[in-house]
Amino acid sequence: MGTSEEAFHFVDLFAGLGGFHVALEELDGRGVFAAEREPKLKALYKVNFGIDAWGDLNELSSDEIIALNVPDHHVLTAGFPCQPFSKAGDQLGFKDTNQGNLFFKVHDILRVKRPLHFILENVPNILKHDGGRTKTTIIRLLEELGYSVAVEHFSPHDFGIPQVRDRAYFVGSLQGLDNYEWPAKHKGPTEIQWVLRQEGHSGRAIPEQTLRAIDMWGDFLRSSPASLKLPSFPIWSMEFGATYPYLDETPAGVWVRRPVWGFRRLGFKGSFGQSLDCSLDEQLTRIPSHANRPGDLNFPQWKRTFIRQNREFYQANCHWIDPWISRWSPQSFPSSFQKMEWNAQGENRDIDNFVLQVRASGLRIKRPTTSPSLVSFTQTQVPILGANLAGERRYITPAECAELQSLGGIQLPASDIDAYKALGNAVNARVVKAIAERLLHGLIRPTSSITSDFEPLRAAE
Repeated sequence: MGTSEEAFHFVDLFAGLGGFHVALEELDGRGVFAAEREPKLKALYKVNFGIDAWGDLNELSSDEIIALNVPDHHVLTAGFPCQPFSKAGDQLGFKDTNQGNLFFKVHDILRVKRPLHFILENVPNILKHDGGRTKTTIIRLLEELGYSVAVEHFSPHDFGIPQVRDRAYFVGSLQGLDNYEWPAKHKGPTEIQWVLRQEGHSGRAIPEQTLRAIDMWGDFLRSSPASLKLPSFPIWSMEFGATYPYLDETPAGVWVRRPVWGFRRLGFKGSFGQSLDCSLDEQLTRIPSHANRPGDLNFPQWKRTFIRQNREFYQANCHWIDPWISRWSPQSFPSSFQKMEWNAQGENRDIDNFVLQVRASGLRIKRPTTSPSLVSFTQTQVPILGANLAGERRYITPAECAELQSLGGIQLPASDIDAYKALGNAVNARVVKAIAERLLHGLIRPTSSITSDFEPLRAAE
């Protein structure tokens, strides 16, 4: 296939919302094949790009089927499933029979079709997974096909986009990479206001309990002395007033050693200073969830450190923390609301100035310069905009999340939850374009500009 008179051709595997497609189409590429297993996204890909995507790549089960169904192309792109390599999962890697082995399907297509270049994307933990052996295996298998391979990681905020979302990128070329340079990273400030829309309104109300938890931690911030530097470690309020053992012994160890009495008559206290001179069943409820697992006879060092730091913080600040506990009774909230991560050191302590996210690790409070990483959201993890940012406390909308992924021009799933999930799994089109421009320099038409600098991403007028 010649490239001087026509657009270069690319395939988009594990296509999702089509972030790779958007990026390469902007470089005058033409998509000739896509694969997406999820039926709703497969149908939406046809709406957005006019391509009837293949379904399950496992059905390309032989070299002959690949050769027959996958057209010749210059560039292969694939954001192969990241869950087997993510810190958030079981990290089974290639041993994950459902998703971990799908890299080998990408390898099969590269081996049979021999495109000039490829761009692969995954979570950054893939570079460290299995002590670095997963990365080594991937590179070795690709190099055995004759590709020169380079690996780097980038986040959208490196390109002026207000989202921190680190991802690993593998690029490869049959023409060598001696002259390839990764794009320069953005140095200037970013602001999430660039993607907010005046007409933005979430179709889902924030649950009342979540709003109360935000108010509770907002009061905590206001109550803290202005001269006090707030902790950079996660605040675990359930450790305030607790004295149960955690260094040389754990609650589980006490229960094993004293199976009838447990903590009775030992004088220890549980969450928020609650007495443990009670029944075994009650003791279990008064020990924080991070410390009451029956098999935990030794805590890891990181957990010991967090417990110690929180107890020391409380002892130094109980004069204002105790009235806060009396006002709010944080022990009445679920465990995730009893924890808070302050990621805005040095900022004014008005909680409505920030971007908030409810996670299992607590209420995360982030500066408005960036959004939390868009993940495959559960309903509770969608970022919440403070009232001073958006005029009211509200969830960030799917359209605004699409801007954060540089996908503002495509149609999204009709369901907000489906849209959030798809956007959390998508690749950022602007990041991909920056990486691809230099890699595909010889394929891109002369009229296409090769640049590394981007204007800050702004919401559509």
